[in-house]
Amino acid sequence: MGALSYPAPQAQEGARCFDEAAAAQMERFVDDFGRMYRERNEALREVTRAHHEALLHLSAAADLKDDDTGIHIVRIGYLAEALALALGQTVGFARMLRKAAPMHDVGKIGTPDSVLKKPGKLTPEEREIMNGHAAMGAEILGRSRIPVFRMAAEVALTHHERYDGAGYPAGLAGEAIPLSGRITAVVDFFDALTMDRVYRPAFSVEEALEMLKAERGRAFDPVVVDAFLAHAEAINALRCRITQECPSFDSLIDSP
Repeated sequence: MGALSYPAPQAQEGARCFDEAAAAQMERFVDDFGRMYRERNEALREVTRAHHEALLHLSAAADLKDDDTGIHIVRIGYLAEALALALGQTVGFARMLRKAAPMHDVGKIGTPDSVLKKPGKLTPEEREIMNGHAAMGAEILGRSRIPVFRMAAEVALTHHERYDGAGYPAGLAGEAIPLSGRITAVVDFFDALTMDRVYRPAFSVEEALEMLKAERGRAFDPVVVDAFLAHAEAINALRCRITQECPSFDSLIDSP
């Protein structure tokens, strides 16, 4: 007996129905996968944002231990972004540095007040404790796979390295110091000089710029210093505006 077979029109109709059902099932699968992907990314963004905000608050607490107002870390973010752009870096790099640089001194949260607030010269032992905040900051920020936290850890670890190799904690020199650390070091230096501290009044902008020039090629990358000096008026205007407006941490995280 020969094999049974459907008449050709029936076979074609069955195949067409099967193809339509398979296509509909595939479309549902793609839609479901797309929705799950979007929900997963949104959840990751929310977790990252919450983590970032918590670390910024921790950084602010560290700044307050150092007799600051807390606005210093916000200024550092915006000034680092501006300087990165002045150096010709991409908008993406500059924006990430704005979010990462404010966490540069988070390790000071673990520095004893007896060392951090000591008005006089530190002993060698106290200096070693103080210098430990760089590595401690990198440890707090952790070994994250999220780019902004990787950069923040890099900044925390390297913003006290010196271009001439005499810095800490690793004695890196020149371009061995990551650009993020070299930029943050310059804006941190300028901003710290132009603000009142418990042990001294603020230096004038002109004095701070002269002190920055004096460290060109010594503490700081000459290319970064030159870019800062070339845009000093605009950068200082930004510093003053941030001080007056006191933007929140949300602006650091969410601004485009």
